[in-house]
Amino acid sequence: MKKVFMTLVGAMCFSATILAAGNQPTTAKWNGEINAYKLGQYLNLRADQSEEVTNICNYFAEQMLKANNAKDNTKLLHNAIYGNLKLMKNVLTQKQYTKYATVLNITLNNEGIALENNKVAKTSEE
Repeated sequence: MKKVFMTLVGAMCFSATILAAGNQPTTAKWNGEINAYKLGQYLNLRADQSEEVTNICNYFAEQMLKANNAKDNTKLLHNAIYGNLKLMKNVLTQKQYTKYATVLNITLNNEGIALENNKVAKTSEE
């Protein structure tokens, strides 16, 4: 009886470990890649805007890669994110920019990067 009980406890512990593993925060850093095609569809970009937005997205990915590779990346993250927003604001209409800023903010929050009072902070421990 004792062996059966211990086997059941072991199986339950193993199952709990497997299920909990999927809920752990990831240590992978977001590389900043944005699907410019899907973004263009979502924002309903004009042809002249589409090329500019693609270039800005590529530049943002490069800046995020540099920030992720740096030891103290807070300032680099700040520059990459706010630089991206500044560039997008020059290309997009006010309505498009509002939608873009909302999507970017949600994406950053999902990736564990918080924007608060013009400061960038990592919300998850690595």
